[in-house]
Amino acid sequence: MGGTVTDHPNFDANSDAEALYNAMKGFGSDKEAILDLVTSRNNAQRQEIRSAYKSLYGKDLIADLKYELTGKFERLIASLMLPPAYHDAKEIKDAIKGAGTDEKCLIEILASRTNEQIHSLVEAYKDAYGRDVEQDVIGDTSGHFKKMLIVLLQGTREEDGVVHADLVEEDAQALYAAGEEQWGTDEAIFIMLLGNRSVTHLQLVFDEYQKITEKSIEDSIKSELSGDFERLMLAVVQCIRSRAMFFARRLYKSMKGLGTADNTLIRIMISRSEIDMLDIRECFRLRYDKSLHNMIEDDTSGEYKRTLLKLCGGDDDVAGEFFPEAAQIAYKMWEISAMSKVQLRGTVHPYAEFDPGSDAQDLRKAMKGFGTDEDTIIDIIARRSNDQRQVIRQAFKSLLGRDLMADLKSELSKNLCRLILGLMMTPPEFDAKMMRKAMEGAGTDEHALIEILVTRSNQDIQAMCEAYQEAYKKSLEDAIHSDTSGHFCRILVSLAQGGREEGPADLDKAVQDAQALGDACNADSDEMMDKFMSILCTRSFPHLRRVFQEFVRCTNKDIELIIKKEMSGDVKNVMLAIVRSVKNQPSYFADRLYKAMKGLGTDDRALIRIMVSRSEIDLFNIRKEFKETHDASLHDFIQVEALVGDTSGDYRKTLLMLCGGED
Repeated sequence: MGGTVTDHPNFDANSDAEALYNAMKGFGSDKEAILDLVTSRNNAQRQEIRSAYKSLYGKDLIADLKYELTGKFERLIASLMLPPAYHDAKEIKDAIKGAGTDEKCLIEILASRTNEQIHSLVEAYKDAYGRDVEQDVIGDTSGHFKKMLIVLLQGTREEDGVVHADLVEEDAQALYAAGEEQWGTDEAIFIMLLGNRSVTHLQLVFDEYQKITEKSIEDSIKSELSGDFERLMLAVVQCIRSRAMFFARRLYKSMKGLGTADNTLIRIMISRSEIDMLDIRECFRLRYDKSLHNMIEDDTSGEYKRTLLKLCGGDDDVAGEFFPEAAQIAYKMWEISAMSKVQLRGTVHPYAEFDPGSDAQDLRKAMKGFGTDEDTIIDIIARRSNDQRQVIRQAFKSLLGRDLMADLKSELSKNLCRLILGLMMTPPEFDAKMMRKAMEGAGTDEHALIEILVTRSNQDIQAMCEAYQEAYKKSLEDAIHSDTSGHFCRILVSLAQGGREEGPADLDKAVQDAQALGDACNADSDEMMDKFMSILCTRSFPHLRRVFQEFVRCTNKDIELIIKKEMSGDVKNVMLAIVRSVKNQPSYFADRLYKAMKGLGTDDRALIRIMVSRSEIDLFNIRKEFKETHDASLHDFIQVEALVGDTSGDYRKTLLMLCGGED
């Protein structure tokens, strides 16, 4: 749609130069006047102001601004005064100078710029530093990562609109043959195709690839590549799908969590302010819970904040209406989600040399006498599958006449005890226990109830209900009735039936369901609730993906934003959990893990629940989503967060073993 900064009408370079000079002369400077003037002129006009300033006062405007201003505000204003190519060149130079390399900066710039922008950057770098950017990048990077950066630095991608219709299927097959189809990956094919074909052509190739493999190209890259090369190729793919969404993601990552990546924030707000900031804002709102404006408002301060908000150009209405491009992106996102057959991977697998008798004896030895050998207990239990642990329980009873669970409970303490006992239960027993814990005592853990009932299969829920009845002599449905109320209670009871439809989407019915949800948005709240419940709680996940996709088409709204606007409290939370699980369940769990660990104190119950219940199902996928969304590995997060209150380190060690590695 375009930028938020446009050329200023009735522009007069001399009077602007004079205004800036006056704002900086004397004691102190008028920062408000400086930021107002600089952000309301486009870059071409700023270059004219620089020239006028030099002619009028014989001084360099950027040098004067740097002298008068300080900190992030100074960096932002000084960078706004550079021509775009010189700004990119400076960012690349800063990314590779000194001891470490800022690979993320190199990736962001080189993956997202057009041929013309790349050629200008190369010239600006030579002019500013008297050096060849390609040689500097070669000297600072290595391997396939380096090769792809050099390809991108050539700026030889075919122009948008160039499509080789006869090569679309061939290219998709070539990518498949280079990755998924063989042991090891032929990275040269990925580099050649993703580095040179046009954006339009590659979008068609990605669609064809999805048909052939039933996986998105992103999922294949995540499973085939690693490290900086993986990050670079993902960035290239994301820019081909939608540059605006790529930058929305980068902006979100720059501000969420503790501290702000100000260099990234400044670079993107400046470089996109005249190109596609309106689209970025819209994509930001589509993907995250808040507008870009609100996130900048919450995350920054002072003149720095005011300048960024000027570049942002306004706060977006949260009603859920889409700009045309954002509606297309939303529709496409649901389509990719509907077509993807993600291969779920756990991190805990059956132990190859399994000997239940020997494991039972070793566990007994580890708990006998004075002191407990926690290392042995952890090594055995965290390295066996749940089926194998059940065999160990039986062997312990028949060989030693003792109850393994009781022995573990008496020997271990606190979170380690909870984690190990959770691993030793069958999944239905564990889920039943977690439901019980969420409802006992004074308060209710609604998030736990939602997470379990939304994400389990019909079979899982039915087995959990039986385990609950057996363990607590009360039906799960009765327990929910006595602990919750209203619409929230009705939704949970509906989910606890374990009667969700199964099977693929019915396209005709999906259109009808989407229309019914759209119509319900205009009904009174009870009627709306009934309709949303009857569809979201009973249809299969593949069907719901199509429903939510068609919802975008027939209402021009996003289902998530409608839920946020029209619902509240626990009802809103459970409906959002269903939508997010339908869209991408590993991503939903990654978000739950992040929330369990960030902020003050760790929600250990949630952390244990997810790590135990997903370790054999999709924890590997959850790890990948965690890294993608939060720019930090789950392993590192656990390493830091599980330190709190874990003096021995055994709890943390067990969690890290379940995590299964560092991304």
